[in-house]
Amino acid sequence: MSEQKLRSQQWFGKTGKDGFIYRAWMKNQGIPDDYFQGKPVIGICNTWSELTPCNAHFRELAEFVKKGVIEAGGFPVEFPVMSLGETLIKPTAMLYRNLASMDVEESIRANPIDGVVLMCGCDKTTPSLVMGACSVDLPSLVISGGPMMKGKFKGKEIGTSDVWRFAEAYKLGELSQAEFIEAEACMARTPGHCAVMGTASTMATMVEALGLSLPQNAAIPAADVRRKVLAQHSGRRIVEMVKEDLKLSKVLTREAFENAIRVNAATGGSTNFVIHLLAIAGRIGVELDLNDFDKFSKQIPLLANIQPSGVHFMEDLYYAGGLPALMNQMKEFLHTGIITVNGKTVGENIANTPIYDSNIISTMENPFKPDSGIAVVKGNLAPNGAVVKPSAASPELFKHRGKAVVFENIEDYHARIDHPDLDIDENSVMVLKNVGPKGYPGMAEVGNMGIPKKLLEKGVKDMVRISDGRMSGTGFGTVVLHVSPESAAGGPLNWVQNGDYIALDLDNRSINWEVSEEELEARKLAQPFQVQAHIRGYVGLFIDRVSQAHEGADFDFLKGGSGSIVTRDSH
Repeated sequence: MSEQKLRSQQWFGKTGKDGFIYRAWMKNQGIPDDYFQGKPVIGICNTWSELTPCNAHFRELAEFVKKGVIEAGGFPVEFPVMSLGETLIKPTAMLYRNLASMDVEESIRANPIDGVVLMCGCDKTTPSLVMGACSVDLPSLVISGGPMMKGKFKGKEIGTSDVWRFAEAYKLGELSQAEFIEAEACMARTPGHCAVMGTASTMATMVEALGLSLPQNAAIPAADVRRKVLAQHSGRRIVEMVKEDLKLSKVLTREAFENAIRVNAATGGSTNFVIHLLAIAGRIGVELDLNDFDKFSKQIPLLANIQPSGVHFMEDLYYAGGLPALMNQMKEFLHTGIITVNGKTVGENIANTPIYDSNIISTMENPFKPDSGIAVVKGNLAPNGAVVKPSAASPELFKHRGKAVVFENIEDYHARIDHPDLDIDENSVMVLKNVGPKGYPGMAEVGNMGIPKKLLEKGVKDMVRISDGRMSGTGFGTVVLHVSPESAAGGPLNWVQNGDYIALDLDNRSINWEVSEEELEARKLAQPFQVQAHIRGYVGLFIDRVSQAHEGADFDFLKGGSGSIVTRDSH
């Protein structure tokens, strides 16, 4: 490898004043001169933040990445980017995913970096870092923070999906506030992200299935020292990737995206997977649309018995053989000849990976559930589509017709959901408007609306729920999400009224609203669609330029156009 091929040498390889300035100020950190003489500069893109609890252990994890980089002859430089903590950020972390991706893109593009390790954990940190890196297209590798260990509460194993069960028990008076507080500490007892197959674990699974991480990245618990070893190996490997010029565009092929969709189906991954994978594909320039998620999920049953679709936890998946063992069971459905970031093919990475616990990972011949993946439904209520997660839904509701109970926005829902006079029964279809990309704004995880208290008291556990928003990957139920176009973009959902009949037919992939075209036009005349007033700052930019859910909710001006440039010298 010649020094001239290193992008960083366009900074550190210069002579005269410019080279002096680039090197001198870096040397005030105690960096030896030989580090500037042709060592690959590896950026460690760190989303550590105490406001992102899932990523709070990243300072220590980054040190192991640095060890690996130095061992392989590289020059590690750690830099921070905007961190998105799902549990704290208001109104929703999704509002800032695109902003964080811009931070990542420009931080990599503007600095002397030859390759980058993306340190991801909490839900939106993974897609935002991958999206940003795709737009620069340098050798890049992901190390996830890992799931927290499963919790223990009153003799039972618990995880984030239990939050929804605890909330219902609390509403019914079966769980006291003191017990609620006790459960908090019992659940979140180690570093790491959600212990179930929520969105964070789905994203870690996604990057491994795409070939963007070393094998076993998805499930090693954050508290397990093997996560640190994986980080060190990742540091070593990124230096070799720079030497091989193994860029993201060489790994993220159409076949890699198809693999990821199928693996997501087999693991019961989050519906948020759809919106993030579409955005990543748009950045790297791979043609992918909503129908692909249904197409490539078909024939793939649920192989991972992990909550919320199953009963176990991410650490159990690791002990049972991890994602390689699961992928090995479905290898006939995967593109096994494509390259991954470790320089090996998918087939080489999953070969000879046995299942150690058949209660956690099943075979294709004897799966845990026949229905999995993402079902895409379309109809006059969702002309551009909506998504459902069959493995987390109730089979008896796969085909259902009921009267709509409409909530105009999230405030309306909170104000009326538990009112004793609410006209609702177990056959009703709950509809929530104005929680999509533009409407919330940011498309919040409120689509899995809680069931009214008076129905919980009758023993009702699930209902058909429809919205243009998202739901947490830890959630469950017969929930129709990402309705596109959304209410705030003038989609049909905007004119749904109480008492309208809505029919869901999951087997036939349809969602229809029993209102005639004439009635719809009359409603539009009576209630003309109002475009949102201009809002200042980033939120205004988001509303003006965000695409709809079926396109990944990315900014229209960020799609495609990847490539690394070096800015002009300014000295």
